[in-house]
Amino acid sequence: MHPPSEVIVWLTQGPCVCCQGWKRGELFSAGCSLSHCPLSLSLLASPCSMAALMDLSFMYRWFKNRNLVSNLPDKYVFITGCDSGFGNLLARQLVDRGMRVLATCFTEEGAQKLQQDTSYRLQTTLLDVTKTESIQAVAQWVRDQVGEQGLWALVNNAGVGLPSGPNEWLTKEDFVKVINVNLVGLIEVTLHMLPMVKKARGRIVNMSSSGGRVAVVGGGYCVSKFGVEAFSDSLRRELHYFGVKVSIIEPGNYRTSILGKEGMETRMRKLWERLPQETRDSYGEEYFHIYTYNLKNTMQLAEPRIRDVTNSMEHAIVSRSPRIRYNPGLDAKLLYIPLAKLPTRVTDFILSRFLPRPADSI
Repeated sequence: MHPPSEVIVWLTQGPCVCCQGWKRGELFSAGCSLSHCPLSLSLLASPCSMAALMDLSFMYRWFKNRNLVSNLPDKYVFITGCDSGFGNLLARQLVDRGMRVLATCFTEEGAQKLQQDTSYRLQTTLLDVTKTESIQAVAQWVRDQVGEQGLWALVNNAGVGLPSGPNEWLTKEDFVKVINVNLVGLIEVTLHMLPMVKKARGRIVNMSSSGGRVAVVGGGYCVSKFGVEAFSDSLRRELHYFGVKVSIIEPGNYRTSILGKEGMETRMRKLWERLPQETRDSYGEEYFHIYTYNLKNTMQLAEPRIRDVTNSMEHAIVSRSPRIRYNPGLDAKLLYIPLAKLPTRVTDFILSRFLPRPADSI
């Protein structure tokens, strides 16, 4: 049997030592195949060989993660939603890396605090992504900052999560409030910034959610995130030939201010009390209490350490090989993404086990 070193040569540099004459890269094409080479099969079965393969795989992933874009201190990154949470921490990380950050906040207080806590490499301005005139003014501000070099990265991070709850408990206005920020605002900001990103042959990083892969709660949040997924997918394919790369961030359950400051029970009680009596009777008081309890527990279990998310966003900006999708969080990797890939009936069965049974059920 060949020693492991020869296995590495066979896999990385061309022909197997027992099957000479292959062209580089023809491992599974004409000329020779694994089925044609019993000796090669025995090599793959060796524990040492498998360990060598795993080492090579790890080294390859490490190299891709460490292979960074050049001249990062000269590049501009535009981020929405920097008052707190992911956007705020990402802005600080990029400044620490030496990049030029253009951060937008919804409030004057948030903008002033972020500016005071960072360096001259970060500049802030106010932005309301639901207002066209605000987006237009900020787009002109960005053009004035970046000049002819263009915008290296656009990070669409601004978002809201409320109102949320059973769909029948919500109004059209409740849906529109969330969708206008998370989806329509994201699209309009992208359309205004796109010429600058194309000029730099840069990046677009869109904040989606595991809720954009599998709808686990009613309301506009998951609806908007499914829309972000679709917009990002179509945009990525269209911009490929311009040299622009589009990444989607799909975090699991993290604790940020997206759910507001008001208590969960208070918010759900307001939704419940505005319902017609007929609707409340069909669900029953027990349904309300169990649903609210489950939702409150889910929020309490949210991961407070958000750096995994911002590290994913940073990688999408600075790496030469950004991923198409990032899934920070164990719940995203082990629960939500598997649920999204299961047959629909199976996913429905599993998720329905977490919903209480209404009073007027069959």
